[in-house]
Formats: sequence, structure tokens, C-alpha cells
Amino acid sequence: MSAFTQEITFAAPVGDVFRALTNGEQHSAFTGAPAEITADAGAAWSAYGGAIHGRTIEVVTDQRLVQAWRPGNWEEGVYSLVRIELQPAGAGTRLTLHHSGCPEGTQEHLEAGWHERYWQPLRAHLEG
Repeated sequence: MSAFTQEITFAAPVGDVFRALTNGEQHSAFTGAPAEITADAGAAWSAYGGAIHGRTIEVVTDQRLVQAWRPGNWEEGVYSLVRIELQPAGAGTRLTLHHSGCPEGTQEHLEAGWHERYWQPLRAHLEG
């Protein structure tokens, strides 16, 4: 299993970033794909029309989101762990992603995917 960390800064308040990640309607708006997600610990979630899904493990509003995470093409029962930490950075937000428990051979694809499918469209959505 492998792990990686990414850090990205958005020119938007922490609350806006948090809501975009944890509100299904906002999540769908920035990704352009169906999402069912809430800020409720213990809740199942899905994004990209169910292409990725899991369960929310921990939520600290405007600070931390931890999820069991998997794409549909992984072996049944295989989940990774996604931890997103949010901190104010001036008038914006510093987001730190730590994605661990990634099956061997998936890290490069996952790292690129976070930037392409999450951080770039989220930046466009928040910073317009």
C-alpha cells in the first residue's frame, strides 16, 4: 500500500471549501457529475455518479474530513483512507490531502486524478 500528500491553496474562505466538498449539490456543481455527500460522520457517500464511493468517518466542520474511499474498479472490500485538513491562509484556505492505503500501482493515477478532477474544477468553481 502507498500514500501521498498534496497541499493546495484556494482564494476562498474555509467554509466555502468545506461546503463544496461536503454538500452534494455543491459537489455536483464543481465536478459536473452527480454526487451524494453530506457532512455527516458515518454516512455513505458517492461522487462522479458512483464511480467513487465510501463512507465518511470523521467530520470537524470547516477543519477536517476523513473518508473511507474507493473507486468502483478496485477489488471488493479494498478501501483507502482520505484525510482532508483545512486551514485559513490569509483570506483563503490551505487544503492538505493525505491519501493512504492506496493499492500498489495506483498512486500516480490517484495523484493526477485529485488535481484534474478535484482541485482544478474546485478552484474554478470557488474563484470563478
